[in-house]
Amino acid sequence: MRLSRYFLPVLKETPSEASIASHRYMLRAGMIKQQSAGLYSWLPLGFKVMKRIEQITREEQNRAGAVEMLMPTIQGADLWRESGRYDDYGQEMLRIKDRSDRDLLYGPTNEEVITDIFRSFVRSYKDLPINLYHIQWKFRDEVRPRFGIMRCREFLMKDAYSFDISMEEAVRSYNKMFVAYLNTFARMGLKAVPMRADTGPIGGDLSHEFLILADTGESEVFCHKDLVDMVVPGTDIDFDSDLQPIVDQRTALYAATDEMHDQAAFEAQVPADKRLSARGIEVGHIFCFGDKYSKPLGAKVMGSDGKEHVAQMGSYGVGVSRLVGGIIEASHDENGIIWPKSVTPFGAGIINLKVGDAEADAACEDLYSKLSTAGIDPLYDDKNDRGGVKFSRMDLIGLPYQLVVGPRGLKDGVVEVKDRKTGEKQNLSPGAAINMIIFAYKDVNP
Repeated sequence: MRLSRYFLPVLKETPSEASIASHRYMLRAGMIKQQSAGLYSWLPLGFKVMKRIEQITREEQNRAGAVEMLMPTIQGADLWRESGRYDDYGQEMLRIKDRSDRDLLYGPTNEEVITDIFRSFVRSYKDLPINLYHIQWKFRDEVRPRFGIMRCREFLMKDAYSFDISMEEAVRSYNKMFVAYLNTFARMGLKAVPMRADTGPIGGDLSHEFLILADTGESEVFCHKDLVDMVVPGTDIDFDSDLQPIVDQRTALYAATDEMHDQAAFEAQVPADKRLSARGIEVGHIFCFGDKYSKPLGAKVMGSDGKEHVAQMGSYGVGVSRLVGGIIEASHDENGIIWPKSVTPFGAGIINLKVGDAEADAACEDLYSKLSTAGIDPLYDDKNDRGGVKFSRMDLIGLPYQLVVGPRGLKDGVVEVKDRKTGEKQNLSPGAAINMIIFAYKDVNP
């Protein structure tokens, strides 16, 4: 993409309402625009990052055996009355009426709808297990939306729902999602720590939150340090194998948010030099809640014993849009965002220091063409701005690599390549620069 043709409304000054890094940089980098309290338009740069996060999430769900579908944002109230949650959910649910005075709601979650779909079509244990997911917008009327997209009212979420014949099988489905989440967040360049969680209004007694460590996190977390750097299972994992040992390895060590924290247990179970107290951002939450919804909604299947069995369920959420902010909170510096290669909106930035110079223009066009052909998707800054403006803008939007092209370097047959994460700069021939960047992305999306 040529910057002269792209919509990138960068701001020089930080808006006064932005108090955390992700909110500041998303506004300044032209990623979002607030429409009203807790509601945002996603501008091209922000939308592109969100779609990359969505695709990684989708790939890992598919790899774990989940099947994608799509449910509506607007739901009928009758299903929620049938489950008993319509009056219990609270004011976070936006309740509305249609022209026929029927009660509707903007879905904050989808347990009722998916259970209705299941009970309408599945009759036998032979059709199990089933895990269905969608990636859809949700609305929760936060009493105090703040921190930009980190705590807003409308957000994009992946939610999956598993159905099994027994609780033993339901735990197997739960373990698949547990492992899939480890891989998902690792592919985004994040170190996510699973922590035993309160099930809250979703229900059940088996639940884990996945949190990434960040100074601005909303939760205080306490865990064993080894959990942060523990190697993830990897994308070649066999999801039909017994995954319980992997889950046990992750859950055997102490990890809790402030809501579940027991200081005495923490000190007893974790050596002093291994205790980590920090702040964390929730980016995923998984639940195994048995028959909380299937029982009142009559979601039953015929078992191999010839008897009807109430389906055992689980649900599994990833905050897709929230992850955009979470990644920024975990990866930024005083100059702007530092995108992991797997989610960066563009693979590299090309900076032409002298637009209109025949040699500089030709070199940039060649870099742009060859990187595009190689699938790197570069952003070519072909605007007629001062060099300082170009450098600041490229640092702000955080692309992993910057290729700086100017007449002085070209006289020596080189371009400057800057690594945004380390700040390291090196002079390479254009061909060597292209090969270095292509190699850097070789294993980004397995």
